[in-house]
Amino acid sequence: MLSKQEKSELRGKLFRHLDGIVTCPAAYELHHKGITTHLLKEKTCDLTDLSKAFKANEGYLNVALRTFASQGWLAYKVDNNLNSVTVSTNELSEIAFSHFHMYKEASELLKFSEKYSSRKFEIGPFRKLESLFNSYKNNFGVAISKDEKTSNIQHQILSHIEGIIVGPTLVLLGMKGMFHKYFMQTKFKAEEFHKDPENFGRLLDILTYLGWFSKTGESYEFTDKGLFFARRASAYGVTVSYIPTLRKLDKFIFGDPTIFRSEGIGNEEIHVDREMNVWGSGGAHASYFKVIDEIIIKLFNKPIQEQPKGILDVGCGNGAFLKHLFNVIENQTERGKVLEDYPLLLIGVDYNEAALKITRKNLVQADIWAKVIWGDIGNPAAMSKDLNEKYGIDLSDLLNVRTFLDHNRIWEEPKLNGKIASTDCSGAYAYRGVRINNNLVIESLKQHFNKWKPFVSKFGLLLIELHTSKPELVKENIGKTAATAYDATHGYSDQYIIEIDEYMKAMEEIGLTSDDSTFRKFPNSDLATVSINLFKSK
Repeated sequence: MLSKQEKSELRGKLFRHLDGIVTCPAAYELHHKGITTHLLKEKTCDLTDLSKAFKANEGYLNVALRTFASQGWLAYKVDNNLNSVTVSTNELSEIAFSHFHMYKEASELLKFSEKYSSRKFEIGPFRKLESLFNSYKNNFGVAISKDEKTSNIQHQILSHIEGIIVGPTLVLLGMKGMFHKYFMQTKFKAEEFHKDPENFGRLLDILTYLGWFSKTGESYEFTDKGLFFARRASAYGVTVSYIPTLRKLDKFIFGDPTIFRSEGIGNEEIHVDREMNVWGSGGAHASYFKVIDEIIIKLFNKPIQEQPKGILDVGCGNGAFLKHLFNVIENQTERGKVLEDYPLLLIGVDYNEAALKITRKNLVQADIWAKVIWGDIGNPAAMSKDLNEKYGIDLSDLLNVRTFLDHNRIWEEPKLNGKIASTDCSGAYAYRGVRINNNLVIESLKQHFNKWKPFVSKFGLLLIELHTSKPELVKENIGKTAATAYDATHGYSDQYIIEIDEYMKAMEEIGLTSDDSTFRKFPNSDLATVSINLFKSK
């Protein structure tokens, strides 16, 4: 059994793996294009000038450079008043940049795997993976330095590359069911899991080398270390789901920034593997749902006249959250005892037609009555009108809930009436490759939530939201946060996660107040990247 210290060290390794999945392709592309050499020569560069010099899309180059800063390899300064970003080299830059060639094979593997399924074990990408692993075992021919700073960076980069090796592999095996308790509790052979036992066994041998399995003859058995990672396979899911974007950073940063836009073909998402994303996020949601459950139970235990008539979930996805909330209310609240007399209105809303179909199917199978409709999170007035005219439902009579959605709203340029407020927001934001002033991002957030204020005065807006952290904080806590991975995947895909402090300040400024008794952040420290709030309008 692993000790507390051993678990902490392995958790740190997991976070470094996630760092690596997003850092690797950006590091190699900027090295290959000569940007890192230019930075070492100039010492300090204005982002706009740098983008022009290398014909880069400023918004996505900004995301990449901020990632390097979070890894400790650059100094990164944002001036929101002047709308400028400055990057400067530091004492680690030259050491780190001189090792960026080590990322080449890993970056090539990501691109090569595009031609293959992320759900199948296939020989082509496996052979590339095996070749990468052999280079990794030999430290890519680099001698580990006796100098502490150099050695630390070398091991940091090797951990990143290990993330490319194990991250997609863990997700593949997890989604295929290999981490079922049967395999985790007994010895097994490669032939029990795959029709090509020889090559699949070689994959298992890689994980055996990493200490995740022990091997006796042809039989494998999970070690305590292997069980640790197997049980946390879903923690890799969200980051790995963005590999379709990460493998195209050469084009994204230096070519056509709109290559993933697919208007006119059913809003199909091709920048992210959405099924994988949902699978990965589901594993992390359990701890958040415990807090949500407490809020829901308290609300639906009140006298019936003080309760909402129902719940509206914008961004309902596959309907899992609505299903969960219904089960909590039915089985754990006073409202659940009187549902025949006071039926619970459940409304699922999504922008994606495919998600609506899945939600309808899943709720019908669960024998849960609900209305499932198309809607835009950025237009609650239209949603309210639709509910009233079609179903006689008043949006204000519902508890509005959302999970990790508002940062993924479609960008809408805020309407400016004079000078906008200055902020301390440090994020890197883009829309179709164009960098967006951070002050505008905060103003956009305010105007977005202002649209919801008329509908949340009675019962509020219950939100689980994702956040960023300042690079200066992240670099001091490598191995303790997934912030680098969140920043990169969301930055490259035009999403707008901001620091918790800036988020709370913006909501307060527009008159949305959080219930202090229900506020939570995860982790409960300065490194928090997730918040739970029940907001109500004053």
